[in-house]
Amino acid sequence: MTDNLPSNGVTDNPWRRLREFTDARIGLGRAGISLPTDRLLEFQLAHARAQDAVHLPLDVERLCHDLAELTNDAPPCIVHSRAADRLTYLQRPDWGRRLDEASRERLSHGEDTPQAPFDLAIVIVDGLSSLAVQQNAAPFLRELTEALDGDSQFGWHLAPLTVVEQGRVAIGDEIGELLNARAVLVMIGERPGLSSPDSLGLYLTWAPKVGLTDAYRNCISNVRPAGLAYPEASRRLRYLLRESRQKQLSGVQLKDRTQDDVIDHQGDGIRNFLIS
Repeated sequence: MTDNLPSNGVTDNPWRRLREFTDARIGLGRAGISLPTDRLLEFQLAHARAQDAVHLPLDVERLCHDLAELTNDAPPCIVHSRAADRLTYLQRPDWGRRLDEASRERLSHGEDTPQAPFDLAIVIVDGLSSLAVQQNAAPFLRELTEALDGDSQFGWHLAPLTVVEQGRVAIGDEIGELLNARAVLVMIGERPGLSSPDSLGLYLTWAPKVGLTDAYRNCISNVRPAGLAYPEASRRLRYLLRESRQKQLSGVQLKDRTQDDVIDHQGDGIRNFLIS
Protein backbone atom coordinates (compact mmCIF):
# COMPACT_ATOMS: atom_id res chain seq x y z
CA MET A 1 0.00 0.00 0.00
CA THR A 2 2.83 2.39 0.73
CA ASP A 3 4.04 1.97 -2.86
CA ASN A 4 0.76 3.56 -4.08
CA LEU A 5 1.14 6.71 -1.99
CA PRO A 6 2.33 9.89 -3.76
CA SER A 7 5.88 10.95 -2.96
CA ASN A 8 4.77 14.02 -0.99
CA GLY A 9 2.06 12.15 0.94
CA VAL A 10 -0.76 14.22 -0.60
CA THR A 11 -3.55 12.54 -2.54
CA ASP A 12 -4.50 14.82 -5.43
CA ASN A 13 -8.08 15.81 -6.23
CA PRO A 14 -9.33 15.65 -9.86
CA TRP A 15 -11.16 18.98 -9.33
CA ARG A 16 -7.83 20.71 -8.73
CA ARG A 17 -7.58 21.94 -12.33
CA LEU A 18 -10.64 24.14 -11.75
CA ARG A 19 -8.80 26.19 -9.11
CA GLU A 20 -7.24 28.32 -11.85
CA PHE A 21 -10.73 29.70 -12.58
CA THR A 22 -11.85 30.54 -9.04
CA ASP A 23 -10.64 31.61 -5.62
CA ALA A 24 -13.04 29.12 -4.03
CA ARG A 25 -11.43 26.36 -1.99
CA ILE A 26 -12.02 23.34 -4.19
CA GLY A 27 -9.81 20.43 -5.18
CA LEU A 28 -7.56 20.83 -2.14
CA GLY A 29 -6.41 17.24 -2.01
CA ARG A 30 -5.80 15.39 1.25
CA ALA A 31 -3.03 13.96 3.38
CA GLY A 32 -4.54 10.88 4.96
CA ILE A 33 -7.87 12.16 6.31
CA SER A 34 -6.66 15.75 6.74
CA LEU A 35 -5.97 18.79 4.61
CA PRO A 36 -2.46 19.14 3.20
CA THR A 37 -0.31 21.44 5.34
CA ASP A 38 0.08 24.14 2.67
CA ARG A 39 -3.70 24.27 2.10
CA LEU A 40 -4.29 24.56 5.86
CA LEU A 41 -1.77 27.40 6.12
CA GLU A 42 -3.44 29.18 3.21
CA PHE A 43 -6.77 28.95 5.04
CA GLN A 44 -5.29 30.32 8.26
CA LEU A 45 -3.68 33.22 6.38
CA ALA A 46 -6.97 34.07 4.63
CA HIS A 47 -8.80 33.97 7.96
CA ALA A 48 -6.23 36.32 9.52
CA ARG A 49 -6.55 38.74 6.59
CA ALA A 50 -10.33 38.76 6.94
CA GLN A 51 -10.02 39.57 10.64
CA ASP A 52 -7.50 42.31 9.95
CA ALA A 53 -9.82 43.85 7.34
CA VAL A 54 -12.58 44.16 9.95
CA HIS A 55 -10.41 45.78 12.63
CA LEU A 56 -8.02 47.86 10.53
CA PRO A 57 -9.00 51.56 10.77
CA LEU A 58 -9.56 53.56 7.60
CA ASP A 59 -6.69 55.91 6.77
CA VAL A 60 -8.91 58.93 6.06
CA GLU A 61 -6.01 61.27 5.30
CA ARG A 62 -4.63 58.91 2.67
CA LEU A 63 -8.08 58.33 1.20
CA CYS A 64 -8.70 62.08 0.88
CA HIS A 65 -5.32 62.42 -0.83
CA ASP A 66 -6.28 59.69 -3.32
CA LEU A 67 -9.62 61.43 -3.96
CA ALA A 68 -8.14 64.91 -4.34
CA GLU A 69 -8.17 64.96 -8.14
CA LEU A 70 -11.85 63.93 -8.16
CA THR A 71 -13.20 66.50 -5.72
CA ASN A 72 -12.38 69.71 -7.63
CA ASP A 73 -10.14 71.11 -4.89
CA ALA A 74 -12.97 70.76 -2.34
CA PRO A 75 -11.93 68.10 0.19
CA PRO A 76 -14.52 65.47 1.14
CA CYS A 77 -16.68 66.17 4.16
CA ILE A 78 -15.55 63.81 6.95
CA VAL A 79 -18.34 62.70 9.28
CA HIS A 80 -18.79 60.03 11.94
CA SER A 81 -21.52 57.67 13.02
CA ARG A 82 -22.85 57.42 16.56
CA ALA A 83 -20.44 54.52 17.18
CA ALA A 84 -17.50 56.24 18.84
CA ASP A 85 -15.00 53.41 18.31
CA ARG A 86 -14.58 50.11 16.47
CA LEU A 87 -15.68 47.90 19.35
CA THR A 88 -18.90 49.88 19.76
CA TYR A 89 -19.41 49.77 16.00
CA LEU A 90 -19.21 45.98 15.95
CA GLN A 91 -21.48 45.58 18.98
CA ARG A 92 -24.09 48.21 18.04
CA PRO A 93 -24.92 48.07 14.31
CA ASP A 94 -27.83 50.47 14.90
CA TRP A 95 -25.43 53.23 15.98
CA GLY A 96 -23.47 52.76 12.78
CA ARG A 97 -26.60 53.60 10.78
CA ARG A 98 -26.96 57.14 12.19
CA LEU A 99 -24.74 60.21 12.29
CA ASP A 100 -23.54 61.70 15.53
CA GLU A 101 -24.83 65.17 16.39
CA ALA A 102 -21.69 67.00 15.29
CA SER A 103 -21.88 65.37 11.86
CA ARG A 104 -25.59 66.14 11.50
CA GLU A 105 -24.92 69.79 12.23
CA ARG A 106 -22.09 69.83 9.70
CA LEU A 107 -24.37 68.56 6.93
CA SER A 108 -27.56 70.36 7.96
CA HIS A 109 -28.82 73.57 6.40
CA GLY A 110 -31.07 75.90 8.32
CA GLU A 111 -34.70 76.33 7.33
CA ASP A 112 -33.90 79.88 6.19
CA THR A 113 -31.34 78.60 3.66
CA PRO A 114 -32.78 75.45 2.09
CA GLN A 115 -30.33 73.31 0.12
CA ALA A 116 -30.94 73.16 -3.63
CA PRO A 117 -31.51 69.54 -4.68
CA PHE A 118 -28.67 67.40 -5.97
CA ASP A 119 -29.16 64.55 -8.45
CA LEU A 120 -26.80 62.23 -6.59
CA ALA A 121 -24.93 62.15 -3.30
CA ILE A 122 -21.91 59.82 -3.15
CA VAL A 123 -21.04 58.55 0.32
CA ILE A 124 -17.88 56.52 1.06
CA VAL A 125 -18.19 54.41 4.22
CA ASP A 126 -15.50 52.29 5.88
CA GLY A 127 -17.98 49.50 6.76
CA LEU A 128 -16.64 46.09 7.70
CA SER A 129 -13.56 46.31 5.47
CA SER A 130 -11.59 49.53 5.42
CA LEU A 131 -9.13 47.69 3.17
CA ALA A 132 -11.77 47.50 0.43
CA VAL A 133 -12.41 51.24 0.65
CA GLN A 134 -8.72 52.12 0.84
CA GLN A 135 -7.85 50.12 -2.26
CA ASN A 136 -10.93 50.43 -4.45
CA ALA A 137 -12.88 53.61 -3.67
CA ALA A 138 -10.70 56.11 -5.55
CA PRO A 139 -10.09 54.08 -8.75
CA PHE A 140 -13.75 53.06 -9.00
CA LEU A 141 -14.96 56.61 -8.36
CA ARG A 142 -12.62 57.84 -11.11
CA GLU A 143 -14.22 55.36 -13.51
CA LEU A 144 -17.72 56.37 -12.43
CA THR A 145 -17.26 60.13 -12.62
CA GLU A 146 -15.82 59.84 -16.12
CA ALA A 147 -18.87 57.82 -17.15
CA LEU A 148 -21.28 60.34 -15.60
CA ASP A 149 -19.46 63.27 -17.19
CA GLY A 150 -19.86 61.60 -20.57
CA ASP A 151 -23.54 60.73 -20.07
CA SER A 152 -25.35 62.29 -23.04
CA GLN A 153 -28.78 61.37 -21.68
CA PHE A 154 -28.57 63.06 -18.27
CA GLY A 155 -26.55 65.73 -16.58
CA TRP A 156 -25.56 64.80 -13.06
CA HIS A 157 -25.41 67.48 -10.37
CA LEU A 158 -23.35 65.79 -7.64
CA ALA A 159 -23.45 66.67 -3.97
CA PRO A 160 -20.14 67.22 -2.15
CA LEU A 161 -18.41 63.91 -1.49
CA THR A 162 -18.86 62.54 2.03
CA VAL A 163 -16.61 60.09 3.89
CA VAL A 164 -18.03 58.29 6.94
CA GLU A 165 -16.09 56.60 9.74
CA GLN A 166 -17.65 53.64 11.61
CA GLY A 167 -20.66 53.59 9.29
CA ARG A 168 -23.18 51.09 7.98
CA VAL A 169 -25.09 51.14 4.68
CA ALA A 170 -28.18 52.89 6.02
CA ILE A 171 -26.21 55.94 7.16
CA GLY A 172 -26.30 57.04 3.53
CA ASP A 173 -30.07 57.57 3.80
CA GLU A 174 -29.61 60.17 6.51
CA ILE A 175 -26.80 61.89 4.60
CA GLY A 176 -28.78 61.93 1.35
CA GLU A 177 -31.78 63.39 3.16
CA LEU A 178 -29.68 66.13 4.82
CA LEU A 179 -28.03 67.03 1.50
CA ASN A 180 -31.41 67.09 -0.28
CA ALA A 181 -30.25 64.52 -2.84
CA ARG A 182 -32.66 62.74 -5.15
CA ALA A 183 -30.53 59.58 -4.91
CA VAL A 184 -27.65 58.39 -2.77
CA LEU A 185 -24.84 55.99 -3.64
CA VAL A 186 -23.08 54.32 -0.70
CA MET A 187 -19.67 52.81 -1.42
CA ILE A 188 -18.82 50.57 1.52
CA GLY A 189 -16.40 47.87 2.57
CA GLU A 190 -18.28 44.57 2.59
CA ARG A 191 -18.02 41.85 5.20
CA PRO A 192 -14.72 40.08 4.37
CA GLY A 193 -14.79 36.59 2.96
CA LEU A 194 -11.98 34.07 3.25
CA SER A 195 -10.95 34.78 -0.34
CA SER A 196 -12.08 38.41 -0.58
CA PRO A 197 -11.07 40.71 2.29
CA ASP A 198 -11.11 43.72 -0.06
CA SER A 199 -14.61 43.61 -1.59
CA LEU A 200 -16.33 46.97 -2.17
CA GLY A 201 -20.13 47.14 -2.22
CA LEU A 202 -22.29 49.74 -3.98
CA TYR A 203 -25.77 50.57 -2.67
CA LEU A 204 -28.13 52.86 -4.59
CA THR A 205 -31.25 54.36 -2.99
CA TRP A 206 -33.78 56.71 -4.58
CA ALA A 207 -35.36 59.40 -2.37
CA PRO A 208 -33.20 58.58 0.67
CA LYS A 209 -34.58 59.21 4.13
CA VAL A 210 -34.05 57.81 7.59
CA GLY A 211 -35.90 54.54 8.22
CA LEU A 212 -35.71 52.90 4.79
CA THR A 213 -34.99 49.17 4.67
CA ASP A 214 -32.79 47.21 2.29
CA ALA A 215 -35.84 46.59 0.10
CA TYR A 216 -35.39 50.17 -1.16
CA ARG A 217 -31.78 49.66 -2.26
CA ASN A 218 -30.04 48.15 -5.26
CA CYS A 219 -26.73 46.45 -4.57
CA ILE A 220 -23.67 45.74 -6.72
CA SER A 221 -21.12 43.71 -4.77
CA ASN A 222 -17.57 42.38 -5.00
CA VAL A 223 -16.14 45.41 -6.79
CA ARG A 224 -12.37 44.85 -6.88
CA PRO A 225 -9.70 43.87 -9.41
CA ALA A 226 -10.08 40.16 -8.57
CA GLY A 227 -13.88 40.35 -8.65
CA LEU A 228 -16.15 42.71 -10.57
CA ALA A 229 -13.84 45.03 -12.52
CA TYR A 230 -14.28 48.80 -12.22
CA PRO A 231 -15.49 49.38 -15.84
CA GLU A 232 -18.14 46.66 -15.57
CA ALA A 233 -19.27 47.84 -12.13
CA SER A 234 -19.51 51.40 -13.46
CA ARG A 235 -21.54 50.24 -16.45
CA ARG A 236 -24.02 48.37 -14.27
CA LEU A 237 -24.31 51.27 -11.86
CA ARG A 238 -24.85 53.81 -14.63
CA TYR A 239 -27.70 51.67 -15.95
CA LEU A 240 -29.31 51.57 -12.49
CA LEU A 241 -28.81 55.30 -12.03
CA ARG A 242 -30.54 56.08 -15.31
CA GLU A 243 -33.42 53.72 -14.62
CA SER A 244 -33.80 54.98 -11.07
CA ARG A 245 -33.93 58.59 -12.23
CA GLN A 246 -36.41 57.88 -15.01
CA LYS A 247 -38.76 55.78 -12.88
CA GLN A 248 -38.04 57.56 -9.59
CA LEU A 249 -37.61 54.36 -7.62
CA SER A 250 -35.03 51.82 -6.50
CA GLY A 251 -34.78 48.51 -4.69
CA VAL A 252 -37.00 45.53 -5.38
CA GLN A 253 -39.03 47.55 -7.88
CA LEU A 254 -35.96 48.25 -10.02
CA LYS A 255 -34.45 45.24 -11.78
CA ASP A 256 -30.83 45.16 -12.87
CA ARG A 257 -31.14 43.96 -16.46
CA THR A 258 -27.55 44.55 -17.50
CA GLN A 259 -26.97 40.81 -17.67
CA ASP A 260 -30.08 40.08 -19.74
CA ASP A 261 -29.89 39.37 -23.47
CA VAL A 262 -32.31 42.23 -24.12
CA ILE A 263 -29.67 44.80 -23.14
CA ASP A 264 -27.74 46.15 -26.08
CA HIS A 265 -24.27 46.65 -24.62
CA GLN A 266 -23.11 48.55 -27.67
CA GLY A 267 -25.54 51.43 -27.32
CA ASP A 268 -26.75 51.04 -23.73
CA GLY A 269 -30.26 50.72 -25.09
CA ILE A 270 -32.98 48.08 -24.94
CA ARG A 271 -33.93 46.04 -27.96
CA ASN A 272 -36.87 43.71 -28.45
CA PHE A 273 -35.60 40.16 -27.92
CA LEU A 274 -38.51 38.81 -30.03
CA ILE A 275 -37.22 40.42 -33.21
CA SER A 276 -33.48 40.74 -32.53
